[in-house]
Amino acid sequence: MDERAERDGGSLQSGADEPGSPETRREDDALEGHELPREVREAVPDWEDPYLDRVSARLMHSYDLEKDVRVGSEQFDLYGELRVESSKHLFHPSVTYANHHMREFLYADRRAGISVADVERLVDLGHELADERVEASDQHRATEFTFVLVVPELPEEVRTFVDGFTDRTLLKYGFHGHYEIHCCVVAPDEEAVVSSARTEIGGAFALWDPLEEPRGGILGRLSGLFSR
Repeated sequence: MDERAERDGGSLQSGADEPGSPETRREDDALEGHELPREVREAVPDWEDPYLDRVSARLMHSYDLEKDVRVGSEQFDLYGELRVESSKHLFHPSVTYANHHMREFLYADRRAGISVADVERLVDLGHELADERVEASDQHRATEFTFVLVVPELPEEVRTFVDGFTDRTLLKYGFHGHYEIHCCVVAPDEEAVVSSARTEIGGAFALWDPLEEPRGGILGRLSGLFSR
């Protein structure tokens, strides 16, 4: 099975007050330029926020990134989109079958505080976006909506809610794939992060830890998705 991820990227700037150990920052610096053409790296926005700039260095290898995106009544500092297409070849690459596609929409924003109601509001937004954007068909495998809030501190009730959260909707009993909503809350000053089930996005925002690519990287993770 051949899998292809379309991605964009760009140049990043960071400040002296970046989170993470010197070793982690050096690893991120190496990751920032790894295998990405200069013109791709230069296309990534500058958030003028050392933390989000370093997060974008981790995300730009997999996501097309944009800055300051409004969706409905919500404003987000960072927006990312991941597109993956999967097909199987029969004898020759020009002869394909079992074509499938997957998309993920990522929204991240800094907030002064957070409550369970704030997370629930984003979940409702995710369902609204699904009604607008999910292209249900026999070639659709999955669409994911991931919301990340960056806050000064992580309340225990929010941690509990997000940790136990899961939202997966089958389309036509799964024959047209499904869509999922994921939540993540991160408090960089506390080096605290919590993510809902079935997402590994928290690793990209936990700058105090080295970024690990589970099961062979982003395509390794997605290969499990396409094999479901």
